[in-house]
Amino acid sequence: MSHYRSNLRDLRFNLFEMLGVGERLGQGEFNDLDRDTADSILDEVERLASGPIAASFTESDRHPPIFDPATNSVTMPDGFRKSYQAYMDAEWWRLDIPVEAGGTAAPRSLWWALVEMIQGAQAPVFMFGGGPGFGGLLYRMGTDAQKKVGDRMIERRWGASMVLTEPDAGSDVGAGRTKATPRPDGSWQIEGVKRFITSGEQDMSENIVHFVLARPEGAGPGTKGLSLFIVPKFHFDWDTGELGERNGVFATNVEKKMGIKVSTTCELRFSEQDRIPAIGWLVGDVHDGIAQMFKVIEFARMQVGVKAIGTLSTGYLNALDYAHIRVQGPDLTRFMDKSAPRVTIDRHPDVRRMLMLQKAYAEGLRAVYLYTADWLDRGEPGMNDLLLPIVKGVGSERAYEMLALSLQTLGGSGFLQDYPIEQYIRDTKIDTLYEGTTGIQGQDFFFRKIVRDKSVSFDRLLGEIDEFCAATDDEALKGEVESLRTATDDVRAMVTTMRGWMDDAGSDAPEIYKVGQNTTRLLMSVGDLLIGYLLTRQSAIALERLGDGDDDFYAGKLAVARFFAGTVLPELTARRTVLARTDTALMDVADGAF
Repeated sequence: MSHYRSNLRDLRFNLFEMLGVGERLGQGEFNDLDRDTADSILDEVERLASGPIAASFTESDRHPPIFDPATNSVTMPDGFRKSYQAYMDAEWWRLDIPVEAGGTAAPRSLWWALVEMIQGAQAPVFMFGGGPGFGGLLYRMGTDAQKKVGDRMIERRWGASMVLTEPDAGSDVGAGRTKATPRPDGSWQIEGVKRFITSGEQDMSENIVHFVLARPEGAGPGTKGLSLFIVPKFHFDWDTGELGERNGVFATNVEKKMGIKVSTTCELRFSEQDRIPAIGWLVGDVHDGIAQMFKVIEFARMQVGVKAIGTLSTGYLNALDYAHIRVQGPDLTRFMDKSAPRVTIDRHPDVRRMLMLQKAYAEGLRAVYLYTADWLDRGEPGMNDLLLPIVKGVGSERAYEMLALSLQTLGGSGFLQDYPIEQYIRDTKIDTLYEGTTGIQGQDFFFRKIVRDKSVSFDRLLGEIDEFCAATDDEALKGEVESLRTATDDVRAMVTTMRGWMDDAGSDAPEIYKVGQNTTRLLMSVGDLLIGYLLTRQSAIALERLGDGDDDFYAGKLAVARFFAGTVLPELTARRTVLARTDTALMDVADGAF
């Protein structure tokens, strides 16, 4: 039986009942995609995810890729190779590339719903399968000649990687020292070492095209001095795709990790091995590397958040299945009665608390990423930008936290490899780390997405929540709406306080330390507010649907919104209090006192 538990019913509810995606299908940009087709796609991807993609999940962890340092090559496990091939052959990735490059126009929310299922079943399949998507990106950013490279990447299903991190620079991308030297024929020689490169080497596609940030000779320091280059593993004919000689980019190590072991995380060296030069081409013939790479980074951050959320969902549903069948102890109302019948653990109050909290975050975070994607379909990239740190940062942190509750639900059995949750936890911890740690997401959220944006998108988000509260007068949702109003006030006050500290830092620099201690707290608080809003919004829809069939599903929506509003949203008031009391004493503690 597959480890993967999908939640198609909730995906459909979000897409078609909450976001109204079905109303945009069959017309305009999505004229070739109607509601029936979208439903069929969801069904087909669910079968693909639960079947061949999930099939090698355990094997890929127990028998990871083998790196041969003598040949700088990687041998992928056979089972994973089959899972990967099934995904590539199905060609659902065409929903993410330009129509003019052979893609299919689809709402972004539908696309990310498919990605949730694929990644929930086995995320590295999707990650290794990103080559055509990179080809589509090159099709958008490259010169006319480079669009041919994009075509080759798509039609021949080549692999790809994003190459930013360097050993001494880490997340400080602007400190990178990899250099690019122009050559007479218009190409560039790339020299340097990169680390933590996902999908940097594999033997499942005939070629890999690396998207590399490097600093051209004479360019200035920092991120503004970086340019973006495409550096293929093998040279090739741009017109036919026929492979030529080996290029001078080689994997010199594959990291041994606590989880997501089948994903090859590589050290790449350029122009070092056997003195073969690593030849690349400047993307778009423009030195605008960090802006170009951010298109990749933003996609990757969304992907990471959806990966974590998809894993949380299957973790919760595995825990729920177990709780339904595991018999242990009497009902708490008869705990002193030795003759009382034993009940399944889902009847115990504390287990129900854990299950409902998992449900709240699994379904609430799903709503968050789909809501985030939907802003793009509505032509509002600014709102999408605002919410990306929440999808990535809050999604990954809460998923890791809740998966620990999924394991706890199983008790001692959860700690065993007989069940998938211990692997879910190991595979998901990386999501809080790469593509910008949670701390970086918090700083990005406050300094860029709120302050630099002059709160335009942030105020619009809170304004939408205010309008919802004002328009929702059903007595059954009175408590939820009151909790939302209070939480919204708490968040506004947090931001006002932090902006005040930032202003004060102009004349008293250490005041900025107060901001730095609270950016993650703010990020997590806005994430909880957004989850509470979307769960309550879903609850309002469910209230109207009760009696139309599927009452258990809708009753679950009412219950989870009430639970979250009553047990999580009130925490924001405490966080607001803690934030307001922040001082700089932490920064004055002697280093040796830690």
